[in-house]
Formats: sequence, structure tokens, C-alpha cells
Amino acid sequence: MRVRGAHGRLDAVAAPRRAPYDEDDVRLPRVSPLLFRRLAIAAAVCYALLVVTGGAVRLTGSGLGCLDWPTCSRSSVTPAVSFHPLVEFSNRMVSVAVTVLSAATFLASLATRPRRRDAVILSSGLVAGILGQIVIGGIVVLTKLDPYWVAVHFLLTLAVLADAIVLSTRTRVAPGRRVPVVGSDLVWLARVLLLTISVLVVAGTFVTGSGPHAGGPGAIRIPIAFRDMAELHADIALFLVGATLATVFALHQARAPALVQRRARTMLEVLALQGALGYTQYFLHDNALVVELHLAGATAAFSATVLLYLSLHRVEEPRASSSVAPSDEPLRRAARAVAKASA
Repeated sequence: MRVRGAHGRLDAVAAPRRAPYDEDDVRLPRVSPLLFRRLAIAAAVCYALLVVTGGAVRLTGSGLGCLDWPTCSRSSVTPAVSFHPLVEFSNRMVSVAVTVLSAATFLASLATRPRRRDAVILSSGLVAGILGQIVIGGIVVLTKLDPYWVAVHFLLTLAVLADAIVLSTRTRVAPGRRVPVVGSDLVWLARVLLLTISVLVVAGTFVTGSGPHAGGPGAIRIPIAFRDMAELHADIALFLVGATLATVFALHQARAPALVQRRARTMLEVLALQGALGYTQYFLHDNALVVELHLAGATAAFSATVLLYLSLHRVEEPRASSSVAPSDEPLRRAARAVAKASA
């Protein structure tokens, strides 16, 4: 490159070297916070649907409708036109949808501006969870519906569902330090509810594992008396209902925010419905349809508990700056002095 110098001569000037790429020329994809939130909500809904369809597989005895994994059979990916293979394959299709949404949510967390560290971490949990689901699902099929692996498969689904609920809730507010909106005693009471419903869900998997719904012909059972396990499950449920009722009363007395009280009442209502379904299931000797409704209710109750706990915290508002702005009084004095001198 040549430029004309001071005396009209052409001087050689080295041209600036261009980088292999110019940042201004690169157009990275951008995801709006609204789109990211919608992806997170869709992932949470699909995980809840995965729980329900997984229960349908077990209750209809379709656990071995597809005898192979990841294909349905050794010769075909798709199932035969038969009831049990179609039920099992439908659950696998929901798993595919969950996998796609989990990956899309994770990629969206990287492309959202401004990027949020908490969103990236929670989205990573979705991807890790679905990978674990795929591996454990394969073990369930290869072990011919071992009841312990089936229980782990179900519990992992609920854990990832909780992760998706937390993610979709966090996207509603700006990032920041979270502080409780109620006293520490009420926060601990909510933690007791979370722990209790987690134990209740684990006990429920043992009830199903020891009951008549093995998931398929020839599947083994957990060697525990079904009646004893059902009674233990009912005792834990009664304790949870009582603790939830106490929580609703305590939140009302503490004049907790309206959202917190509303979610506590919703949890109590779902648990009351769950109790009715549980006793109906027991007296009807584990009717498959009632068990499926009970499973859907368990998912709703678990989700309601997580949402209640999340509502007990809010993002701390930034404190106003303590620095005092410099006074403009000296400038005013100088202006008055100039006015007097000119007069």
C-alpha cells in the first residue's frame, strides 16, 4: 500500500494485517430471554409427560413391548402394529422429544444475551439427566424390568423435572442473590416438606415394585409384603398432609406474600386429591387406571412442593449507592459573582 508523503513522494506503508476473521463480521445466533424461558417450560412439561407415559408402559404390561434397545427389535427401529410395542415405543418417542428439548435449552442458554451462569448450569443438568435416563432405560430393558432399576429410572425423571422447574422459574426474574421472603423457621418447614415428599415418592416406587403391576410378563417383584409397604406409604402421606396443613396456617399467621400462600394451598389441595386416589387404589386392589391417575397426581404434588419452596425466595434488589453526588454550589456562587461584576 502506498500513500503520498509530505513532499509529494509515494511512500510505502505496510497495510494492516487482517485477522482470520473480523468479530464485526461474525454473526453469532442470539436467543431472546422470552424464547429461552419458553424452551425451559416446554422441557418441564415434557419431563412431566415422560413420567405419565412411563407409568402407562408399566401399568399396561408393555415394559417389554420393545425387546431391544435402542431399537424396538433387532430388525427394526419402529414397533410392530400391536398394542404393547406401540405403548412402549410411544414412551420412547416422548424421550426423544425430551432429549431434543434438553439439548435445545442448553444451546439456548449459551446463546442468550446477557448469558446467565445459573441458566447454563441448570440447562446442563437437563442434558446430564437425559443422558442418564437413556443409559438407565437401556439397563431396565436389558435386565428384563428389574424393579430396582425401574425405581431409579422413575426417581431420576423426577429429579430432572425438578431441575427443569427451577430453570423455568429462574428465567422469570433477573439474576442475583436470592433472599428469603419469610422467616428462617418457615423456610426450614418447607425443606421438611421437600424431604418428606421425596421419601414418599421413594416409598411409592417400592409399593408399585411389590404390587401386581410388574410392567411385563415374567418381571420379578421386590420381596416386600405389598400390604405392609402400602401402609407405610400411607403413613408418610398422612404426615405430609398434616405438615402441609401446618405450613398453610403458619404462612397465613406470618402474613407471607400472596404467591407463597396460594402455592401452599395448591399443594394442600393436590395432596388431598392424592389421598383420595391412594385409598381408592388400595380398595380397588391397584386398579391400573387409578394407579395411573395416582402417578400423575404424585408428579403434580412433587412439582407443587418444588414451586412452593422456590416462591419463598426472591432476588435481592441492588442497594442504592452510598456515595454523595458532588454539590454544584461552588458553580452557583461563581455565576452570582460574575453577574454582580458585570452589573
